[in-house]
Amino acid sequence: MENETKIENWYYVIVQDPETSTEELVGFIEENTNEKFLPVFKTKQDAEDCFTLMPRDVFTKKYDSQAIIEEDLLLAAIENGHKIYLLDEKGLIIKPLN
Repeated sequence: MENETKIENWYYVIVQDPETSTEELVGFIEENTNEKFLPVFKTKQDAEDCFTLMPRDVFTKKYDSQAIIEEDLLLAAIENGHKIYLLDEKGLIIKPLN
């Protein structure tokens, strides 16, 4: 199966302080369980629509929605102890990714 093509999955995330030394993926802590999680989206529009509903520091931070490949997303989640949830544009969980 040498010629088998791997299909890569891309997701959209919200990035805080993009293109700076303090750039990081925006994550949250679920109030009831104290679980850390990263919200991800299938489309840029879903990410931007849901972002308007998310708590954030609009006075001192900049934000952007950016595409990230699934493998890099999973590595970032493992390094920081986050679960990853695919959300819709209203912030409802579609499914966990890890």
